[in-house]
Amino acid sequence: MALRMSTLFLRTLREDPADAELPGHKLLVRAGYVRRVAPGVYTWLPLGMKVLGKVEAIVREEMERIGSQEVKFPALLPREPYDATGRWSEYGDLLFRLQDRKGADMLLGPTHEEMFCLTVKDLYSSYKDLPLALFQIQNKYRDEARPRAGILRGREFIMKDSYSFDVNEAGLQKAYDAHREAYIRIFDRFGFEYVIVKADSGAMGGSASEEFLAVSPHGEDTFVRDDSGYAANVEAIEVPQAPEVEVTAGPAHVEPTPDTPTIETLVAALNKDHPRADGREWTAADSLKNVIVMLVHPDGTREPLAIGLPGDREVDAKRLEVKVAPAEVEAFEEKDFASYPMLAKGYIGPGVLGESKSSHIKYLLDPSVAVGSAWVTGADEHGHHVIDLVHGRDFTADGTIQAAEIREGDASPTGHGTLKLARGIEMGHIFQLGTKYAEALGLKVLDENGKLVTVTMGSYGVGVTRAVGAIAEDNLDDIGLIWPRNIAPADIHVVATGKDEEVFVKAEEIVRSLEATGIEVLFDDRRKVSPGVKFKDAELIGVPTILVVGRGLADGKVELKDRRSGERREVPVDDIVAEVTAEIAEPDSNL
Repeated sequence: MALRMSTLFLRTLREDPADAELPGHKLLVRAGYVRRVAPGVYTWLPLGMKVLGKVEAIVREEMERIGSQEVKFPALLPREPYDATGRWSEYGDLLFRLQDRKGADMLLGPTHEEMFCLTVKDLYSSYKDLPLALFQIQNKYRDEARPRAGILRGREFIMKDSYSFDVNEAGLQKAYDAHREAYIRIFDRFGFEYVIVKADSGAMGGSASEEFLAVSPHGEDTFVRDDSGYAANVEAIEVPQAPEVEVTAGPAHVEPTPDTPTIETLVAALNKDHPRADGREWTAADSLKNVIVMLVHPDGTREPLAIGLPGDREVDAKRLEVKVAPAEVEAFEEKDFASYPMLAKGYIGPGVLGESKSSHIKYLLDPSVAVGSAWVTGADEHGHHVIDLVHGRDFTADGTIQAAEIREGDASPTGHGTLKLARGIEMGHIFQLGTKYAEALGLKVLDENGKLVTVTMGSYGVGVTRAVGAIAEDNLDDIGLIWPRNIAPADIHVVATGKDEEVFVKAEEIVRSLEATGIEVLFDDRRKVSPGVKFKDAELIGVPTILVVGRGLADGKVELKDRRSGERREVPVDDIVAEVTAEIAEPDSNL
């Protein structure tokens, strides 16, 4: 049945909503697809449900194509399984926690590894039952501190999560490869540019991990690629350890550097008062910056961490968070400095840093700091720095950490040229989990020899509601959305214009003929709305083909408009069903 705008639950807006940040988010609200309820929480309206259903259908088809079977777990879950895996505490403030009337702890599911594990454990016990792949399309809940970008980063969202169960690593690899190919087909059908990047497994664990990112300037994830086709999330890049260099610096010496608590002021003072012997000027890259952060572990324990890196680089918060997960990172505040009087704020050096030094603060270096290299760094005394402090000769660290920012033009870890930075929206993530969750929950089966073995798992997620947002961000112009045909709420938007009754009668006849061929129709049959408003709504809503029934009807013509190209053409009214059928059958240029 056609969606009739005279009765459709829809109200379009001419002004952008005040809380919307991104172009696609603004248009989804203005065109009546979604409506904000609270920060990060949205109602899906009838047009939005049509689009969401198309996205879900694509995901479901491709999962079933590889033999994965659909289940559905509750969103309201007991605490105990999440205690067993440690995630009741690891999730921290991201978890929505509540109690039932008897005082039992419950949660709203952020993800369902535990439930999948326990269900398979309950029903299967032999290697003969495996391999197995299950999936669900289900609401998830995460109490994001800063929900943003509408449905791209909400506190309630729909996700497809699936899991594979095998008896060994070979089976896991086969399942992982099958899911990877399914994901390629899914994202090809979604109709936006995407890239597959190497990712860090983080708190999920596992031996391999890849992300599918929708390429977008509005994305919150930064990724890199080089000319060889290599692509990686910045969190997953492993900067190689700089090779040891020959020591050429003389003895380290402390010099007065008053009023130089920043790298900029230090470099200026060095060039003014302590010129280099080789004649070149000091730069920020000659200094060793020592950054202190506070790690907050899931049990509430607080532990400082010191990071040493070249002064022309900053610590990348996301890279650091991945490396220290499940701990959270907080700023090292004045009250913390008061507890560590040996730390001279603005002049901290390696002399007091390290688990065996006076501060007992773990000290980790960026791998670009080569053994044998000389640095200018804090002398642990206000207004003083030490020059020619050599790594390996004058100071050491407790280890290394991959936490420095990655920049455009950095050498690629593959050796193929330099890195190019881009931004993307995380749309899918696939993990080789291994046995982490199966071990925690006792998921074992008897193998061919009658011996109990731990099941090996893979985990595979797709952001379903997020996909709608990403498709919108990549398919729009200044006046509205432009949906790919396989995602659009309808195949054609029929607009009846003017006040002539004959126009509405003929439009109704055309709509019925189109419906009879299986074409999905959105019909603007409103009689008390001006043609100008109807045209603006059609452009805003973004159905790929617009059919205007109006003045041309007197000459036996109607107008077809391609929403993406803007191309218009007149078609004899008697040929319109054949013309529309042919147009819909053409491959979508955006896929």
